[in-house]
Amino acid sequence: MMNTAYLTRRVAFAAAHRYWRDDWSGERNREVFGACANPHGHGHSYILEATVAGRVDPETGFCVGLGELDAALAEAVVRPLDHQHINHAVPEFGPGGLVPTTENLLLWAWPRISRLLPPGVRLHRLRLREDESLYVDVLRDDLEGDP
Repeated sequence: MMNTAYLTRRVAFAAAHRYWRDDWSGERNREVFGACANPHGHGHSYILEATVAGRVDPETGFCVGLGELDAALAEAVVRPLDHQHINHAVPEFGPGGLVPTTENLLLWAWPRISRLLPPGVRLHRLRLREDESLYVDVLRDDLEGDP
């Protein structure tokens, strides 16, 4: 009998970012990143969808307690990013660091969320929406070296 369930929770946060590589010229940054290289950055009202997998507990009927999942998402993603300029608030995206693309934000968030999940619950998918027309998915099976 199958007793694994996949639960998805959405959380929202607003943040600004700038796409820029210090090792490139201003011309190349503008050519590759366009308006996203604006010196002051630009912002989004992000929606993060986190899908977790776990065995359904026969006593509670849950695969994960929503309070536990909500706490993990708040600590790992919402608190550090909400109403922040990502390039300034997160060292990994600071000068000389990663470009804060939607893809890189998900790769940054994955281990932060994973380590906060309760035993027996694993992260299956993260989806980050910048707006209604753009989102990126990262799936557990696509990450090399993820346990």
